[in-house]
Amino acid sequence: VAFMDINPLNEGHILVMTQAHAPTLLVASEEDLAAVMRTVRRMARAVQASLQPDGLNLLQANGEAAFQSVPHFHMHVVPRWHRDGKGLTWTLARGDPERIRATAEKIRAAL
Repeated sequence: VAFMDINPLNEGHILVMTQAHAPTLLVASEEDLAAVMRTVRRMARAVQASLQPDGLNLLQANGEAAFQSVPHFHMHVVPRWHRDGKGLTWTLARGDPERIRATAEKIRAAL
């Protein structure tokens, strides 16, 4: 399911969501996630062809700490233009290599 966002970050901002209810990515079915990504790509191509943005953001949030405001899995397709005045930045800071390796091991063990 795809539709225009009623609170768009930029012109052409589209939401794509699963048909079946799933509050987050973590509980959505593999089939529904695959369908969402196919639709995201289709919408992104249409936005690119029709609006010709300089780039696109694909955004998805899980949980309150990640600023998820709607309790249904969805992805944002957001067209971006140079100097559009919108941000999505954070300061890059080199991580501790040992901590990165240890964290990767924890994640690997959970797979």
